[in-house]
Amino acid sequence: MNVSRIALAGGVAASTVLILAGTASAHVSVQPQGEAAKGGYATINFKVPNERDNASTTKLEVNFPTDHPLSSVMPQPVPGWKIDVTKSKLAKPLEVHGSKINEAVSKVTWTADGSKSDLGILPGEFQQFPLSVGQLPEDTDQLVFKTIQTYDNKEVVRWIEEQKDGAEEPESPAPVLKLTAATADEHGAADKSGAAGADQAKDEHTEASSASSSSSDTTARVLGIVGILIGAAGVAFGVLAGRRRTA
Repeated sequence: MNVSRIALAGGVAASTVLILAGTASAHVSVQPQGEAAKGGYATINFKVPNERDNASTTKLEVNFPTDHPLSSVMPQPVPGWKIDVTKSKLAKPLEVHGSKINEAVSKVTWTADGSKSDLGILPGEFQQFPLSVGQLPEDTDQLVFKTIQTYDNKEVVRWIEEQKDGAEEPESPAPVLKLTAATADEHGAADKSGAAGADQAKDEHTEASSASSSSSDTTARVLGIVGILIGAAGVAFGVLAGRRRTA
């Protein structure tokens, strides 16, 4: 009897852990490919799992933060999905690379347009939606993307709750992109490397030219000395020949 109760309690506990783990891992999330450094550009992926056993996800709407607008947002094509990019006018223009930008992407929507038998994200599956974004802000450690997931049975799940400091994770948390510390500009580093390479090539060319010039001077001197010796030998031979004739 006791053994049966212990087994039953253990089974219930295990089931609870599995349910909680399944729920926690089923959130819509966003992760960068590599790093998302402040002030730079990054490729990010929205990972969308299907949480239902009898419905498919057919639409995803990702809303971009208005307090930290991004000047560049480019979606990567996803087979079986139509992409719509919505732009909105900015209250305060952005200045990027010396140019002012008056509007930015406020929302990206993916809508499934595949065949009836393979439409959207099927039960037990997930899909990734890649974006190239930038320029990432330098005055915050994260970006929050409020997201809406729609199923083909008309059910809508709003992943829009923001995590509060010290509080438990909300039931439907919004995807959060963590930003890392700013790094040196890769383009600038490339320019410096190119300049250094050019200077090195110039120095090597100068050294080669100097070596070539020095080699030419040495050759000329040797030939000059040889010519003098040959001339001296010729004079000596002529003098000896004249003495023999006289004798």
